[in-house]
Amino acid sequence: MLFSSLLIGLREGLEAALVVSILVAFLVKTGRRSALRWVWPGIAAAVLLSVGVGAILTFTTAQLSFEQQELLGGSLSIVAVGFVTAMIFWMRKASKSIAAELRGKMDEALAIGPLAVLLLSFLAVGREGLETAVFFYAAVQTAQGGTTQPLIGFAVGIAIAVAIAYGLYRGAIRFDLGRFFTITGVLLVFVAAGVLGYGLHDLQEAGFLPGLHTLAFDASTAIPETSWYGALLKGVFNYSQQTTVLQAIAWITYVVIVLPLFLRRPADRTTPAVAGSKE
Repeated sequence: MLFSSLLIGLREGLEAALVVSILVAFLVKTGRRSALRWVWPGIAAAVLLSVGVGAILTFTTAQLSFEQQELLGGSLSIVAVGFVTAMIFWMRKASKSIAAELRGKMDEALAIGPLAVLLLSFLAVGREGLETAVFFYAAVQTAQGGTTQPLIGFAVGIAIAVAIAYGLYRGAIRFDLGRFFTITGVLLVFVAAGVLGYGLHDLQEAGFLPGLHTLAFDASTAIPETSWYGALLKGVFNYSQQTTVLQAIAWITYVVIVLPLFLRRPADRTTPAVAGSKE
């Protein structure tokens, strides 16, 4: 789970960090640096809300029965898949116009007053944060066994994202963000397919869906999850050595439908107008 958690943390963290850098750069460049004192509390509140939601989801489920835990975990895994899917398509579409849209919204917020600026900052970062909280819970449920890999993966991914965004803001690094989001989008399609399969398996274990003992394959001997390669497949693609027919159908269907849709048009190679860029 380390790699998939890192990938999601990197992707979500970079999107949130880019949003922050665009807002900050806009205020600095337009001579309204004083409004920053309302941006930071909004961002801090969004982060605290996201951490709180993640903590509540992760630690309160211990009081539920096994079936309830599996039902909640499976449902939130499917919600997380919906978030991932929407995220990769949204960023591909919005990468060219996100800066202009944020600047327009900030102009409107400044005209209304300080609370509007705070609310804009909160909402801009909070969406990514809440998505990350749901992803984190789904990753913890998938990993099981009390492992800290999902937490480490998310933390490292977010830290890398913040460093990249800061480097872009300062003009110290430049790279093709369009290509970056395309590559990570493709990888996330496979990660999401695995999360979908695992979520459906949870719902089967909860008795909500049938077919728990109808297996598509049992690779316990050939590719055991305890082996290094089995653990790698599980960590990256949520591989299950005993995969039900429903899981297999869902995984294949998701990839066959979503991946071509994501790649059907040439990736938008236009780098988002990131803070620090000259226009």
